[in-house]
Amino acid sequence: MIEVSREKFEELVAEALDTIPTNLTSAMSNIVVTVVDDPPEPHLLGLYTGVPLTERGDWYSAVLPDRIEIYRNPICQICDTEEDVVKEVRITVVHEVGHHFGIDDARLHELGW
Repeated sequence: MIEVSREKFEELVAEALDTIPTNLTSAMSNIVVTVVDDPPEPHLLGLYTGVPLTERGDWYSAVLPDRIEIYRNPICQICDTEEDVVKEVRITVVHEVGHHFGIDDARLHELGW
């Protein structure tokens, strides 16, 4: 386990988001990414809540933003070094962004995310 300050962890999440290609981030719509210390369920590292882009239709308007939460404490608990945290944050961020694009867990795991 390693301790990473909330401020530093938020920077790592921002840096992970910056690694996503611009053509993908420009397609992201009505979404907020936040850092939360603890998940609602044990063992979660991140969580996407919302309506994936692939499921939005004409009915989709005036809705609250989708939400990606990245959980600081569980990620820090499974990591031994700051480099491990950087890697796990990136994996988790990309995984949850994948859900925003409508990609399910099985396919994300096949792709290494």
